[in-house]
Amino acid sequence: MVFNTASIESRRRQLRGATLVEFMVATGTGAMVMVVIAMFMMYTARSFASLDNYLDLDIRSRLTLDRMSKEIRQADSLTSFSTNKLVFAYHGTNLTYAYDAGDRELRRRFKGESETLLEGCDELTFSIYQRNPIGGSFDQYPTATADTAKLIQLTWVCSRDIMQAKANTETVQSAKIVIRKQKQ
Repeated sequence: MVFNTASIESRRRQLRGATLVEFMVATGTGAMVMVVIAMFMMYTARSFASLDNYLDLDIRSRLTLDRMSKEIRQADSLTSFSTNKLVFAYHGTNLTYAYDAGDRELRRRFKGESETLLEGCDELTFSIYQRNPIGGSFDQYPTATADTAKLIQLTWVCSRDIMQAKANTETVQSAKIVIRKQKQ
């Protein structure tokens, strides 16, 4: 049996392990891969949170708009108006919708009970009109007083913060609602 010292020497070099340079390159490459994976996970989490948030905002806006439409149509008359507050005579008592810009909330008050309908409203405006349209358009004549109002326009925009950034400003919700019982 012949032993070759050169083969033993090369075998020792193979078993010796990685050098410091190889270790640093592997650590740097691994760190970059981990950063890319973490960024992808953050992007994915933000996308799912945005989608869920948008869906929730849309559902709340639709439910609020449906409820307000039903109640305004059934109101006896509009008794008071401002761009952020409506007061209706509704089945013998007052029904009030008021927007608080400081709290960013739309509240409903009926029979002494207050309820928050929308949260996170960046802007909300009420407008009043006469029912008859302007000739050749879909617009209505503006009215000067609550007594002559037959049509209410509601417009709002809501948003929320996701991961400390303002996101999901939904499309503008707007509707024109006719007060059916209002005499004119």
